[in-house]
Amino acid sequence: MIELDNKEYILDFEDFLRIEKNYSENTIESYIRDIRFFLEYENKPLVDISSKDIDEYVLHVLPDYNQSSVNRIIASIKSFYKYLSVYKGFVNVAEDTESLKRKKALPKYLSIEEVDQLLDIKLETPFDYRNKAMLETLYATGLRASELINLDLMNVDIVNMVINVYGKGSKERIVPLSKIAVNYLDMYINIYRNLLFVKNQEPTEALFLNNHGKRLTRQGLYKMIEKIALEQGIDKEITPHVLRHSFATHMIECGADIRSVQELLGHENVVTTEIYTHLANNFIKENYDEFFNRSKKGE
Repeated sequence: MIELDNKEYILDFEDFLRIEKNYSENTIESYIRDIRFFLEYENKPLVDISSKDIDEYVLHVLPDYNQSSVNRIIASIKSFYKYLSVYKGFVNVAEDTESLKRKKALPKYLSIEEVDQLLDIKLETPFDYRNKAMLETLYATGLRASELINLDLMNVDIVNMVINVYGKGSKERIVPLSKIAVNYLDMYINIYRNLLFVKNQEPTEALFLNNHGKRLTRQGLYKMIEKIALEQGIDKEITPHVLRHSFATHMIECGADIRSVQELLGHENVVTTEIYTHLANNFIKENYDEFFNRSKKGE
């Protein structure tokens, strides 16, 4: 049972939410339900409830609710006590109650087998060879979508097997290419790229072209990858960023130094890169070439 005085405060708080805050009825119902459950659990006058009581109640509800629901309950209690302190002269004993810290979601990535499945596409048209070169480049370098579509011919150094990339803040970095990526970039640039131009088109230095002979857009890149993933029978949402995460994770798995991966990805802070150490498994291979060249696929 809720103390009689407490009931009056709940009714006053409900009016406050409806009139002063203009909250929806669903929101008000949620707030009041949380407060009622809390006060029924405490079963004593509001003036006798302490911050320790609130902490103990949070521990009480933890096993029965997910993190989001617990944080909603905490928010309801904090709002109630803020109202009581401002309008009713109570000490705000919920002021220092903290929400549960949300766990940062780990980025999605593909297994090695899924990468091979995605990249093993049929090569019949010039667009197939463009797509193959793009996918191999994305996976071998970990480029962002914007970095890939903004590449020009001059950024690719086939002989030295590197590309010059302009990342965030127009910062330039040099990223190595695997032999298999170089192989398909070479074929695309020297054989198939010219076939993507349309009649009377003005020349462009853009590396990857769309069906109008112009620079491929970010949207076009996403659609291309989504279409290929569907065709290859991969039941996952795959984006350029998923390939970037896969590159970084597999690099760590292969024993790459975290600072080297940071440099390749263009991260300013190594803390950003360290997320991949949580994704990586514990197997080690000798070096980049041994795994990323995947010579059995490229021969």
